[in-house]
Parts: sequence; structure tokens; C-alpha cells
Amino acid sequence: MLPLVADAVVPSAAPTPAPELAAGERPPLFPPAPLVASPAATITEPVAVVAPPVVAVAAPPVVAEAPTVHNGPGLVLGAVVVEQAPKAGRWRVRERHQAAKTDMISPPASLTGIDARGISAWFGTHQVLDRVSLEMAAGEVTALIGPSGCGKSTFLRILNRMHEMIPSASLAGEVLLDGHDIYDASRKLTDARREIGMVFQKPNPFPAMSIYDNVLASLRLTGVKAGIEVKDEIVESCLTKAGLWAEVRDRLRQPGGGLSGGQQQRLCIARALAIRPRVLLMDEPCSALDPTSTRRIEETVMQLVSEVTIVIVTHNMQQAARVSNRCAFFLAEHGTPGVIVEHGPTKAMFGSPQDSRTNDYVTGRFG
Repeated sequence: MLPLVADAVVPSAAPTPAPELAAGERPPLFPPAPLVASPAATITEPVAVVAPPVVAVAAPPVVAEAPTVHNGPGLVLGAVVVEQAPKAGRWRVRERHQAAKTDMISPPASLTGIDARGISAWFGTHQVLDRVSLEMAAGEVTALIGPSGCGKSTFLRILNRMHEMIPSASLAGEVLLDGHDIYDASRKLTDARREIGMVFQKPNPFPAMSIYDNVLASLRLTGVKAGIEVKDEIVESCLTKAGLWAEVRDRLRQPGGGLSGGQQQRLCIARALAIRPRVLLMDEPCSALDPTSTRRIEETVMQLVSEVTIVIVTHNMQQAARVSNRCAFFLAEHGTPGVIVEHGPTKAMFGSPQDSRTNDYVTGRFG
């Protein structure tokens, strides 16, 4: 590197030498400035002044291993490595992404139930639910039954925070998952949606999106990333659990909108299963389906209950008796908000109900 040359001159006196360093001592980052001639000093000729070299001692990188963070079930996003840039002297943070060995989204560690306590709900000033409490046990199918307009679907939407998406809607009460309220201010909405999946009354696949991409859509929406091989495994696994793999395995790249109504509903179930929810909510999933498709959906529900807790709304009493372990009977009388009249094991609810209104409903006398 070329030396620095002073245009205006330096005093005739020799520059002050750098102080001697003790063994192991670092030199100063900024050397002493050279002496500048006073106005009275005599100037002879330009003198080249070379600043003493600065020896940079590289600082060892500092690594801070953060606790393992899970962004979605089973995908490890990794530790954070903080290190010093040797040239600029600045700190940079590098996030190291570490996938699991198989890159597969692992299933939930254990089954869990969901517990609603004192749920009241309004649309504007109109109250539709009044202090409803219901514990939905882990690893079981709980059926919500009752006539139209009694608040069953509203209650179901509250269980995964969909009710709050309606501008005029409000609610009170708690929804506990693993003992924690999903409406707590510290809980993110995406966390609740990731753990509590939803299948709606009307099949709603993305019509122009392929069957393959429809299954993986929930991963994209929740920010979960996976490799090609992992995606293939997820698609096959979820379509198999939804009872659809054998029917579509040779046309995975065709649009999901080209499937029949029953197939579209099973595709939506597969999509909901892709992120491994701990609870699956189903709002009258068979109401628009033919008997054959209904039977296949029911078979799927009975197979899935060993992996995920299921809550299903149905107007079909025979279906509730076939697929559920427990039932809750909702009723709204004479313009009053919906309440739970009775709940318990399905066999008891249909065989020997405690309330006459329950008996009238399950035997078809009204509703």
C-alpha cells in the first residue's frame, strides 16, 4: 500500500516513536497522530510520513446455541449462530436451518382433548350461545347434535378461533388445549390453527390447484417447509388416511376441482391432516354427499380417531350413533340463546337419555 504523503509539511523534529508493547499486549487500534508544525516552525521540504501498521487481532467467533424451536409439528428450524465479521468488526447473525433426519413432519407426541368453559357468543347484540361448557376427550369422536339455529356450528368455529374473524362477533369464556387457553393474548392465531384443523360443510379444495398441491397447501399457509421426498410421503400418507389414495394415485397432477363431491371432501380432510393437527373439527362433512361417499367419510373418521381427537357437527342421528363416542345435545328454545341440554356417552344418549327433550330429538319427534 502507498504511504501517506503530507502536502503541507511536518516539523523538522522526528515523529514520536510508537511505545514499546509488553509481551502479549495488543497494539492500539488508532496510533498516535503525527505532530503537526506550529505556525512559527521552519519548513524545509516535504517529508513522507508512514503511519505505524495496525495489527488486527481476530476475535474468536461467539456461538450462542438457542433452544430448539419448532415451527409447526415436527420441523426443527435450528439454532442461531452469532459470529463476528473479522474485517468490518461488525456482528452478523446467521440462522442455521436444521431439518430432522428424515425431514418428515412427526405426529403429535400424544393425543389431547379440548375443553370449552363458559362459552357465550354474540353476533352484534344477538346472543347465540349462553355459558356452554363441554369437555371433548382425547382420542374420541364427540358429536354435536341439535336442530338448526341452536349454535352448534358457532360453537365449533369458536374452538379454533374462526368466530372472531366475523366483524360483529364477540365471545366470552375459555377454550383449553393442554390446559392453556387458545384465546390467551400470548398465543398466536396461527398456533391455534396449526393444532386444531377444520373441515367445512361444503368441500372447498382449490379448484385450479392439482390434487398434490391441494394436500400441501396447509403446509404453505402455515410456513412449514419440506423437501420433495418428504412432500411425496406426506401426500401419499394423508390421501391414504383420507381414503382417497387408491382413487387418485395416477392423477395427482390433475386439478382438485375435477373430483366428485365426495372425493373433494376427502381431499379437504387430507389437506387438514397434512400439518398433523391434534384436534380435527368437522362441520357437517357429509351433508351434501351421497350415501356411498358418506360411508367412506365415516370410515375415515373411525380410522383417524386413533391419531387425532375429532369433534363433528351432524344432523344425521344415525351417523352420530355410528361414529361418535360421546354426544352433546344443543337446543335454543323460544328465541333464547343455545345451551347444552345434555351430554354423555353416545349409547346412553340414544338409549336412555336423562332429559325428555333429548329423547324427543334423537327419536325424531322434532328437529
